[in-house]
Amino acid sequence: MGAPVDQVATRSYLLYVRSVGVKVLKNKLSEYVRLAASGETVLVTDRDRVVAELVPPREGRSSELADAFLAEAVRQGWLTPPSLRDGQPPPCLPVAPLAELLSELTADRDER
Repeated sequence: MGAPVDQVATRSYLLYVRSVGVKVLKNKLSEYVRLAASGETVLVTDRDRVVAELVPPREGRSSELADAFLAEAVRQGWLTPPSLRDGQPPPCLPVAPLAELLSELTADRDER
């Protein structure tokens, strides 16, 4: 049995959520994207049924995940975002000494 009526919250603790139909969203997409970017959640409806949500980016979202394909790969867990947060590329370390690379190149050319 549910909670008695006198034991429920008197005011909602949920934030105000906007909803918009697909047709209106199509015509005013940039406006609703700005709302989501500013922190609001926008529910997208089609025939009075919620079909999608525009939500603000999560805290700690890496700036390197601008590409939607990479973002989806991270969400699915088969790709891990880089751990470098300062934006600098990793240090460039030589793969092998130059003399070794040149000898391999010469040997490869001799085989042809």
